[in-house]
Amino acid sequence: MSYIRSMNEVHLGAFDLNLLVTLDALLAERSVTRAAMRIGVTQSAASHALSRLRKLTGDELLVRAREGMVPTTRAEAMRLPLRRALEGLTGTLSSPRAFDPKTARLRAFVGGSDYTELVLLPGIMARLMREAPGVELRVLMPGQDPASELASGKLDFVIMPSTPGDEASGIRGRQLLRDRFVCIARRAHPLAKKTLSISSFARAAHALISPWGMEGGYVDDALARLGLQRKVAVAVPHFLAAPHIIASSDLLLTVPERVAQVVAGPLNLAVLAPPQELELTGFTMSILWHERTHEDPARRWLRDLIVAEASERSRAATAVAARLRAPKPSKACLPKPWEPPPAR
Repeated sequence: MSYIRSMNEVHLGAFDLNLLVTLDALLAERSVTRAAMRIGVTQSAASHALSRLRKLTGDELLVRAREGMVPTTRAEAMRLPLRRALEGLTGTLSSPRAFDPKTARLRAFVGGSDYTELVLLPGIMARLMREAPGVELRVLMPGQDPASELASGKLDFVIMPSTPGDEASGIRGRQLLRDRFVCIARRAHPLAKKTLSISSFARAAHALISPWGMEGGYVDDALARLGLQRKVAVAVPHFLAAPHIIASSDLLLTVPERVAQVVAGPLNLAVLAPPQELELTGFTMSILWHERTHEDPARRWLRDLIVAEASERSRAATAVAARLRAPKPSKACLPKPWEPPPAR
């Protein structure tokens, strides 16, 4: 279907401005269903709004393609000016009152992998339920260009590994926690009770977690520097399945230590130090956000809560490591059990 009518001049007095909100969501999500969820209306209402917009603009706006719905040339030209206009209108109309977490109603979109879900999300949600019961999180797997997803408003935050200075233009960041790599294996694995040598590590069969389905990673790069390579028997995209595979096979898996702490106990896995020759230095997890949300009171409060939870996780991990390093007292130093005085 094509729309012949053109819209040479817009009369705002007769224009439903809610249609602009719908159009912004449609251009961001490129899906009627997801746009409806984003703005809190039914799919039918969003579809009806798209039909009205097509008639008003004389343009299809979104058309079907092999990869889904894509914007027309005119719609793409509208996208950024419309986003800026809506942000300006929102900023103009918004009240400057302080954010009250106890009464606030907010839905925030967080980009993060299942590492974030395993290590940080349980504590974050516990804090939110206590301090801000009206705040909802939607955790999404970020794409390969998270900066653009932050800029477009699809995501409010991204939690991912990063290094200082690698933020894109308009992106702010703050470090959350450090983590290092360890190996996990089932306790009956032939290598589970030994110190992993570089030769035994390279000869072993491995599992690999590859979110994007690409071959290789930190471990393979480190082995290549030593002129070695390993056999990857299975590669999976998520942390969830991999430890269960390890628990029922003679494969090794290299994972962040905080992930190992979550899965090792329930699955009866051994946690091993990787060979020193690999020089796996670990990584830093950071939270990233766009400049346009930097001063938003609600999102600033939520950022601070996430940072506080990460700090608590770091302190807890430091305390556990200190207890493990502490020397065990000898039997001579142990207090004697209490005995009743002799009867007279």
